[in-house]
Amino acid sequence: MPKPTDYRVLTFDCYGTLIDWETGIWDALQPLIMQNPDADVTRDAALLAFGQCENLQERETPDLLYPELLARVHRRIADRLVMQTAPDLDEAFGASVPDWPAFPDTADALRVLKRHFRLVILSNVHRAGIAGSNRKLGVEFDAIYTAEDIGSYKPADRNFEYLLAHLESDFGFDRSDVLHTAQSLHHDHAPANRFALANAWIDRQRLSEGGSWGATERVETMPTTDFVFFSMSEMADAVTECANAGR
Repeated sequence: MPKPTDYRVLTFDCYGTLIDWETGIWDALQPLIMQNPDADVTRDAALLAFGQCENLQERETPDLLYPELLARVHRRIADRLVMQTAPDLDEAFGASVPDWPAFPDTADALRVLKRHFRLVILSNVHRAGIAGSNRKLGVEFDAIYTAEDIGSYKPADRNFEYLLAHLESDFGFDRSDVLHTAQSLHHDHAPANRFALANAWIDRQRLSEGGSWGATERVETMPTTDFVFFSMSEMADAVTECANAGR
């Protein structure tokens, strides 16, 4: 049975795993909701609409930078939830990524994990967005690969091909060295299965226990996972326990 310490590099999804994107999305939707006081919009309905609209937009415009993509997602959400939007509201939503908060356990957990692994981010956002978020994460990552660098959005195979190629060329890692660590089954664990990557599910929504899909598009077939943790702090504790047992 594998142990989390069997690997040399952790590759992370950022938004939903390290950054609390659902809170960030919901907060960034408040100006739209305030402009439509008669709309009966719940957080769950808004996040569901986001997940569906983002997935469609990423497939339709894979080369679009994330702020413009988010602006278009905002317009689609407004249409889907029968609300009136405006260009300034769309643009503000598109620019909101640096304001999305980190989960309270993220920075401490990453500092623990940094003692044992190289840390790499594979993100669907743009370079400026991830730079804003990175100031909240508490560690220096060994590499950050973004959709802006790659020209497509996860779960596209191209993103994981880019990740594996650069882990080899930049660090000398092969796929057996990698533990892909993420919340999203749709964006990360389904493609991790396709690429035979070991994976750790940070199941913050407790979807494995019947929780909500939140802002993430559903998958028809549940991917397999090598490890399941309900928080980053739980993963850090498991790694520390394994490392201490191996001394």
